[in-house]
This record gives sequence, C-alpha cells and structure tokens, in this order.
Amino acid sequence: MGRFSKDQIFSAMARTGLVPVFYHPDAETAKAVLKACFDGGVRLFEFADRGPGAKEVFKALAQYVPANLPEMILGAGTVMDCAAAEFFLDNGAEFIVSPCFNPDVAAFCNGKGVPYMPGCGTVTEVWNAQQAGCEVCKLFPGDVLGPAFVKSLLAPMPWSKVMVTGGVKPDRENLEGWFKAGVMCVGMGGNLFPKDAMAAGDWAHITALCQESIGIISGIKR
Repeated sequence: MGRFSKDQIFSAMARTGLVPVFYHPDAETAKAVLKACFDGGVRLFEFADRGPGAKEVFKALAQYVPANLPEMILGAGTVMDCAAAEFFLDNGAEFIVSPCFNPDVAAFCNGKGVPYMPGCGTVTEVWNAQQAGCEVCKLFPGDVLGPAFVKSLLAPMPWSKVMVTGGVKPDRENLEGWFKAGVMCVGMGGNLFPKDAMAAGDWAHITALCQESIGIISGIKR
C-alpha cells in the first residue's frame, strides 16, 4: 500500500499539470533535482529506468522523499515488464509509466491498486489500454503525434484522460498547444533540465522553470 491513493495521484496530476521525467546515475544529483522541482511546485515526479544504476538511485529517492518532501508523489518510468514494475512498487513507486502498452503490466498494477500510465500512439492503443483499466494514458511520442492528435482522439472519446510526453517545452506557445487541445497534464524531460544548468548545479534555474511552467498551465486552465 503506497502513501497516496489513486484519486490523490490523479488529482495532483490534474492540479499541477506537470510531471517531470528525469534520470541521472548519481543519487545526490537526483535528490537535488527532485528538491528543485518540489520547490517549483511539482508534486509528481517520474524517475526513468533508462540508464546505469537507475534502480539503486530510485531506491535512494524513495527513502529520501517521505522524510524530506512528504507531499511529493514519486513514480517510476520506462517500466517495460512486470518484473521491473514489481521491483519499483516494492521499493516505493506510487505510479508506473511506460513508453508502450503492456497488458500484463496493466493487470499487475491493477491488482496492486497502482496507476499504470502506458505509452500509446494510436486511438486503438488508447482504447485497449482503457479496457485494461488504465485511467490515464500517456501519448508518446508527443513531438510526432502533435496537439491535433489529441483533439482527434477526444472527439470520439471525450472521457479520455491524456498525459503527453515527448517534445514538451517550458514555454507558453508549446504548453498552450497541448492544454488547449485537451491534455490532462504533460510529462517534461530534457527541456526542463538544461545541460548547462545541470552541469553548473544551478538548481534554482530548474525551480524557476517548474514555477513558470506550472504558472502558464494554471493560466491556460482558468
């Protein structure tokens, strides 16, 4: 049983509209980035299993969050199979994200009462994921699909809750395109963590990008 219910997770997702997607092989750097995002108003954070030491770094973050950032909801991304999902859930993940849809992972997460947000690139994939119990689907890659795809999806399936990842930028034009098309939230990766800021340890810059992005999203939703 996690620290947060599904309703709390989806509510935070809809409220902030932003889920950072991040990986780094160094646990202390990852903690600093996580804290910078939290200070910028972020309340959901996806740590991606996409490089060396990712699982050990995730374990360190999962131990860090409850004592230091108790309002932060930490999830695992790039989870491809049930074995990986089980590892992350056993080590503190509150939600699971994947770049693709795996019905076995959907069934596993449903059995645990944990949100599973699979990557989908067609209307049929979104439908199949919904039938498998996925309440929020991740549209990926967003830079290929574009906001027009979101509008076309929601026309016949207006109940769909969509998180888009890939090509999302912390600027008004980009965010307006997605949220006016109807997304519930966006996942933002490298554009939220500029290489120069990361190299300099300029965590205040990352905090500012998060604050600015959430502010833009809030204004669009009004």
